[in-house]
Amino acid sequence: MAVMHDHKGEDGAALLIVLAVAAVLTMLMTLLVGLSINGMRQAHADSDWNAALAAAYAGVDEYQSRLSDDTSYYRYGNSASGFSTGSTLSPPPIANPAFGVGAGGSWATVPGSAGDAQFRYEVDNSLYPTTGRIRIRSTGKVGNATRTVIADLKQQGFIDFLYFTDYEVQDPSIASRTDSSCYNSAGALKYAWEGRSGNCNEISFGGSDESNGPVHSNDTIRACGSEFNGTVTTAKPTAPYYLNKDASGSTCAAAHFALAGYPTYSGGVIGMPATNSQLKKETRTDLTEDDVPRPGCLYTGPTQFTFFSNGTVNIKSPFTKYTRIGNANATTGSTPAECGAIAALQSPDGATITVPENNVMYVQNVPAVGTDVNYWNASANPTDFTCTSSGSSSGRGWTFGTGRYPAGYPVKTSSTSTTEAAPTSTTYDCRAGDVFVKGQFDGAATIAAENYVFIVGDLTYADEQDDILGLVGNNAVWVYNPVNSSGRLLDRSDDGRTIEAAILSVAHTFQVQNYDKDTKRGTLTVRGAIAQRYRGPVGTGNSWGIVTGFAKNYVYDERFKYKAPPKFLNPVTTTYGVTSWVETAAVWAADGSAR
Repeated sequence: MAVMHDHKGEDGAALLIVLAVAAVLTMLMTLLVGLSINGMRQAHADSDWNAALAAAYAGVDEYQSRLSDDTSYYRYGNSASGFSTGSTLSPPPIANPAFGVGAGGSWATVPGSAGDAQFRYEVDNSLYPTTGRIRIRSTGKVGNATRTVIADLKQQGFIDFLYFTDYEVQDPSIASRTDSSCYNSAGALKYAWEGRSGNCNEISFGGSDESNGPVHSNDTIRACGSEFNGTVTTAKPTAPYYLNKDASGSTCAAAHFALAGYPTYSGGVIGMPATNSQLKKETRTDLTEDDVPRPGCLYTGPTQFTFFSNGTVNIKSPFTKYTRIGNANATTGSTPAECGAIAALQSPDGATITVPENNVMYVQNVPAVGTDVNYWNASANPTDFTCTSSGSSSGRGWTFGTGRYPAGYPVKTSSTSTTEAAPTSTTYDCRAGDVFVKGQFDGAATIAAENYVFIVGDLTYADEQDDILGLVGNNAVWVYNPVNSSGRLLDRSDDGRTIEAAILSVAHTFQVQNYDKDTKRGTLTVRGAIAQRYRGPVGTGNSWGIVTGFAKNYVYDERFKYKAPPKFLNPVTTTYGVTSWVETAAVWAADGSAR
């Protein structure tokens, strides 16, 4: 007999189980879909977040390109930005959407982003006149994400190098060249890599030369056993980028380059300005609203600067009548007290003033135009100033003051006899815009000469971390090293000379006077930077060491990577490099309002 079972209860339970599983699966699917959508949203937000930072960097790059096209672009910006407080800014001649601020302000579009990525930036140029630095705050926007970076930019210039030379030959105004193969068809001196040959008075780095910092030459470097402890670049476009040959072309011991990969090609010639005359513009009072908000000081004719560690300087400048000019033709002028009282400047005791902070002191030739406020008749000299006739080299020069030992050059040991014989290549012209400088410097300034700069003693900082000095000679910068008419050094000590400054000879050379006379003088220590049109010798030597003049000890001032002496000259063609980056909290929301 068959047994019958009732499945109605079991069927009901199974249905409930199926419905419960379906509900759970539905919930899981809903959760998974939600998680997936949220994940996609989060991924999209993360993508926007990362892209916003890239847009901020793109803003900095775009601003750099504008500076490369127009080096005066640092003057433009939106003065309404709080970041620009203390800056002098005006709107650019062509509107720039990246200068927008606030909710109603504009944004610039990152090229190639189809408008999805944008940026705006704000400029702080308050430190540009003193350090050459520009600070930019750039905000990038993608979607609802915004991010902000701050970058410091500095013009890449001569002070980026411990040692910069345009030509690796001696100055033609000192050592003449008659070999036509030194020049091109236009009469301009060739670089060695352009095929210069013959007797061109080339100079090589010697075995006792050690460079502790970056070195650059537009020419081909020659070095014999020299030590280079920094980057070494040259405009020579093909390897080898230096030659282990001496000045005569003979093979010598190879140089040692401490950093791997150097020397190397720099990418091209770094152009030098024709003159330093733009620094004279810094003494004009008619440009205060545009280029020169803080005029410097102008001096005329031979001018002596003696610095003191308390931040003062004694200035003797007998031809100076006005220390600022009112227009390009100098038909008007002024005599501000901060540049020195005229009566004191024209006296043998000089004027002692506080070093003009973050500014320029420019020394010009005595003007030959009668309408110039600093004009002197050719037959007239200041009181107590005597101009020596040209005559022999030992008679060339000037004296200022009375008494047994008046100031002046060639130096005198009595009122009647001259002990220094001025080199024919270093004329002490009594109406030239020459600077004679020494002392312990405390401050931040640049001294520029329309003619020569003579460093007549040690020139050091009172504080090596805080003080900064620039020396710019339109012509040569000379390390004073006098001899008598017999070629005997007046100073035969071997304690050397120390110079702390950024040094630039625009048209000529940095060189030691009488470097090849008598005996050695010890070590020439330069802490800073040296730039020159032509190589200048500082001594002679042989396999045993220095014979005459000085041995070199050149050390780069690392601060020049980030700042420059006030208003120091830059190359003709230059770019701006970023010296530091930092991300900060975003300052603008996606709608442009402040956060």
